[in-house]
Amino acid sequence: MPRRRPPEHVDPAPPTPAMFHMLLALAAGEMHGYAIMREVAILSDGQMSIGPGTLYGSIKKMLAGGLIEESHRRPDPELDDARRRYYRITESGRRVVVAAAERLSRLVREARARRLLGPAAGIQRAT
Repeated sequence: MPRRRPPEHVDPAPPTPAMFHMLLALAAGEMHGYAIMREVAILSDGQMSIGPGTLYGSIKKMLAGGLIEESHRRPDPELDDARRRYYRITESGRRVVVAAAERLSRLVREARARRLLGPAAGIQRAT
């Protein structure tokens, strides 16, 4: 099988798994920290759970890197805790998560082509 040439354009460095999941969560809309943690658990079918240290450390890095920003819109104070901070993904953050998702998609296609996924893989999954 001939070796493929590397792509001429290289995507930005991929985010950490926690950051990828958090950016993916924020792509759906603005959220506060605890809501991001819950959404990450839902998106990963419970396979990834992030604690407060990872959450707020990642938020700090993504704010500094311009991947997310704090939202100044607040829900009605009667419906929400005024101390909560809400975050939203930026265009830069959207580009990073799209590039990471495309990279993962290419890897999944390659895994299927190599019969590592799907019915041809010959691996029985536990149910």
